Amino acid sequence: MEVEVLRLENQICFLLYAASREITQIYKPLLDELDITYPQYLVLLVLWEKDKQTVNQIGEKLLLDSGTLTPLLKRLEQKELVNRKRSLVDERIVEISLTKKGSTIKEKAECIPAKMAGQLDISVKEAETLKLIVNKILKRTKK
Repeated sequence: MEVEVLRLENQICFLLYAASREITQIYKPLLDELDITYPQYLVLLVLWEKDKQTVNQIGEKLLLDSGTLTPLLKRLEQKELVNRKRSLVDERIVEISLTKKGSTIKEKAECIPAKMAGQLDISVKEAETLKLIVNKILKRTKK
């Protein structure tokens, strides 16, 4: 019997979309404790890896354009988690750095990956396979 190509459950794009939404919902109570949203968490992850980056550098890592990223960074600045500062070399470039508060909540966030792993109930091997496949899809779509 032939698989129906237009059945919803046969659409990889739908499965990725639905899984992304569900995972984001699992993150929500963990991030609520830190008073940040999932997109704000992603920005902080980038800055915790390497502090003081430009808006463009952060956008490249998160696959976001500056129009999407700028309001997000403004909200993080209002929460006193980051500083936004124009470059002294080129005023068109905005540099983002962590505040003391932004650095401090890293300690509180360190438990999040383990809690997420427990919630998802997948093996390390399954997680690595999933990462490989999703990265392959992302690389192909970002050409």
